[in-house]
Amino acid sequence: MAKRAYSPKDVASINHKVLPFTGKWKEVFGEPEQGDTWFITGPSASGKSSFVMQLAKMLCGIGSVLYVSLEEGVGLSMQKRLERFKMNEVQGSFRIITDGDIEELGKRLAKPKSAKFIIVDSYQEAYEAGWEYKLTAELIERFPKKTFIFISQEDKGKPLGKPAIRLKYKAGVKVRTQGYRAYCQGRYAGQVGAYYSIWEEKEVEVYNTLNDGPETETADESPV
Repeated sequence: MAKRAYSPKDVASINHKVLPFTGKWKEVFGEPEQGDTWFITGPSASGKSSFVMQLAKMLCGIGSVLYVSLEEGVGLSMQKRLERFKMNEVQGSFRIITDGDIEELGKRLAKPKSAKFIIVDSYQEAYEAGWEYKLTAELIERFPKKTFIFISQEDKGKPLGKPAIRLKYKAGVKVRTQGYRAYCQGRYAGQVGAYYSIWEEKEVEVYNTLNDGPETETADESPV
């Protein structure tokens, strides 16, 4: 049976649920649709991990968050980041797992009151654990009301590996961190030129002032 063809009126009448972002989050990222996929990338020491944790904390105010920590596990760096961003304040809505089994994750997400937001860090580690692109796409399609957020390693300004590049194209919200700023490159971008300041002190070190951009990428390492 052929799929339905939509008229402009049909499309206009569809009621899409959006994430109720406010303040700086809305200014930079707009109001993304609930259930759309996120893809976050950036070079090493650009503030990516810190941004993801701040995003996770904000999302906890909307719904429960499951952090699939495959790159760091629950090691010291994760422990310090949780402390720095006071994640104990949202511990009722935030959980971390270190199991990379995609089938087991599917079973977990199928349970009542399971997480609304799933952060996978990183997609490269998940791929090594069996998250081939086809299986990843099927998992996303199986839970259309859940928002999947994938963190990606980067090489020479691009996501590392062809599966990650392919996943980036699937994502509706694309975020790139650079110099402790997060820029939205997806379909829902807010104000033109707006960015999310991840870590102001480090940002100043990179740009010298908050209003000037860098000519070259910083090579400084970040503890987070």
